[in-house]
Amino acid sequence: MLESLEAGTANAEDVLAQALAELFALRDEREAALGAALAAGGGAGTLSTEDVLTLLEQHLRSKRASRLPVLVVAALYRTLGALSDEQALTLGAHNAADARTGILGDIEVEVLAAPGRPATVYEVKARPVTLGDVQHAARKVAAAPAPPENYLFVTTHPIEREVTDYARTLHDRTGVEFAVLDALSFARHLLHFFHRHRLTFLNAYQELLLAEPDSAVRPELKTAWLALRRSAES
Repeated sequence: MLESLEAGTANAEDVLAQALAELFALRDEREAALGAALAAGGGAGTLSTEDVLTLLEQHLRSKRASRLPVLVVAALYRTLGALSDEQALTLGAHNAADARTGILGDIEVEVLAAPGRPATVYEVKARPVTLGDVQHAARKVAAAPAPPENYLFVTTHPIEREVTDYARTLHDRTGVEFAVLDALSFARHLLHFFHRHRLTFLNAYQELLLAEPDSAVRPELKTAWLALRRSAES
């Protein structure tokens, strides 16, 4: 198309129309694949907690999956937050800058009885948490008009001892509890503790996943999840 446009054998409107047609066709193809995967369904939904965690682990290992740990934490709060009188606020856009959005982290959790002030903030990383990450978070909290009670990092990578040791020192200086948690260990503890809610969590994660725009979660990741779940439940 571009060669024809450069050679003068095609006009810009025709090239634009063809490009849009191909993009729409690609969108329709992806939506059809996702719809077929959803229609295929799964089994009776008798997965154990460890089955659910295995599904999560497999999905989190996918390429370009940096948004997925955020959805895991959000799904946990959607499922279990009401039990502790807390709720997670609406997720910000993927890669949105904190300065632009005015939020302190990826997920802010507020107490239902005291709306408007985050009780806990989660910063989710699909990479190792560094000392600089924790120091930057401490500066953000210090400048916040209403600092949270807890600021928790959740990561899918190994956690360095010096990072956790430094985070532990911040409570005396700031009055805010800082900690660094392993994503799967965090989910494992909560799902075993609230074993009866494991499938509610699974459905919440899937709902959040499928609702994400393609710019945040690739369509291939969505269909891969549905295939993993269908295989586990069959």
